[in-house]
Amino acid sequence: MAQVMIDIAGTELTEEDKTLLGHPDVNGLILFTRNFQSLTQLSELCQQSREAAKKPLLIAVDHEGGRVQRFLQGFTLIPAMADFAYLDDTAQQLTLARDMGWLMAAEVKAAGLDISFAPVLDINDVSDVIGDRAFADNASDVVTLASEFIAGMHEAGMAATGKHFPGHGSVQADSHVAIPVDERDKQSIFASDLPPFRAFAKKLDAVMPAHVIYSQVDEQPAGFSRYWLQTVLRQQLGFDGMIFSDDLSMHGATVVGNMQARADAALTAGCDMILVCNDRAAAVELLQHELPETNAASQQRFTRMLSGDVSMAMDELQRTDRWQRAQQGIETIRKAVGR
Repeated sequence: MAQVMIDIAGTELTEEDKTLLGHPDVNGLILFTRNFQSLTQLSELCQQSREAAKKPLLIAVDHEGGRVQRFLQGFTLIPAMADFAYLDDTAQQLTLARDMGWLMAAEVKAAGLDISFAPVLDINDVSDVIGDRAFADNASDVVTLASEFIAGMHEAGMAATGKHFPGHGSVQADSHVAIPVDERDKQSIFASDLPPFRAFAKKLDAVMPAHVIYSQVDEQPAGFSRYWLQTVLRQQLGFDGMIFSDDLSMHGATVVGNMQARADAALTAGCDMILVCNDRAAAVELLQHELPETNAASQQRFTRMLSGDVSMAMDELQRTDRWQRAQQGIETIRKAVGR
């Protein structure tokens, strides 16, 4: 058994979706805006997907806040992570970072999902695709704010996934549509980008590597590199959580070869679960081939990512003091930003 995360096209399952979710190698489902119509529909979709899988299924979404938030109607609009910096009071920044981590995670869980791929631990430098998704333009502030955001996620019962290891902020090209190459030397990368991942090596439940080639360090993108995933992340940083590949359909992954080659390379390099999204034909073809098997440690990491039963429905959640306080915090952030 391998561990593969797929996507679906619509707001309800097709027969092909059900068949793929039942495939022994498929253990994950990622949802996008196109899969969302209403809170009730989303909750039913999650339930039906788990029934179709007939095994534990990790359901995920990119719901960071700001411009990367897949579900809107019925959900709170979470501020961008960079917005905390507009607050003059440091203590208030930390309190609201924790509240936003809790709020994001609690609402996503209330809809029936397990995880949101968050937080972004990149340093905001020259990358437009990162930009205000990052907490700050320096590692110290990223660590300080992300620590609270992660704590809030954990208080809501959600595992935290740091991305994009070892850092996507210092290369301008967007790995969705290009093959980014970061030509900085190893010392610069380790000094400026790696500190958040080093600081959270024991706190993060999962990490997602970047589809970026750090040419002075390794010829392979980080998500296909044994050096980055095994030598640095596992051995030097001591990380024992889940490693998710970024979407193998992204252009930044094409340097490795076809989808079969990408899947084999990512799993062999050390990814516990690979994402194959927005290319159903490639996913179908991939699942017809034998993939590298998941070892026992990887299976245990997968189990730790599952959030279990929904602890609180959305309407119940919205009546809690914590949710009401978080809404007030959002108004405070909006006023500070001037929106």
